[in-house]
Amino acid sequence: MAFWDQLKRNANEMSASLQTNAAKYRNSDFANGSMAMCALIASADGSIDPEERRKTAALITSNETLKIFQASELKQKFDFYLDKVAEDPDFGRIEALQAISKLKKKEDQARAVIQVGIVIGGADGNFDTHEMKAVRDACNAVGISPSEFDL
Repeated sequence: MAFWDQLKRNANEMSASLQTNAAKYRNSDFANGSMAMCALIASADGSIDPEERRKTAALITSNETLKIFQASELKQKFDFYLDKVAEDPDFGRIEALQAISKLKKKEDQARAVIQVGIVIGGADGNFDTHEMKAVRDACNAVGISPSEFDL
């Protein structure tokens, strides 16, 4: 229980930090990386059901951090990466991780995308092992140690 309480506390702190710094992330690489991260989380357990897609889409369009972008733009990017993962899970994940890896030289934005993944993964109250692995993979794609996020 202590781990989950700490994770929720960290997710709340990350969400507040993202909201404070969101304006400086207004660029296509950040939007693509964020939506690729959301797609990885939504598909982390190996299946993508319509309800999961709907809930994740609703969450990303209402998230304060991502309100700097047009909701329709985010939905289009999210659907693009999620469709790639659905069509071919292995190559779809690779494509999503490549989008995230474009932020490797923008460390603050890379961290923000990781934080988005943690916030999205924990939004349902259950940040499961599949979601944690997806976030760890994203950390590795941008060269940030997963241990920085207690993963």
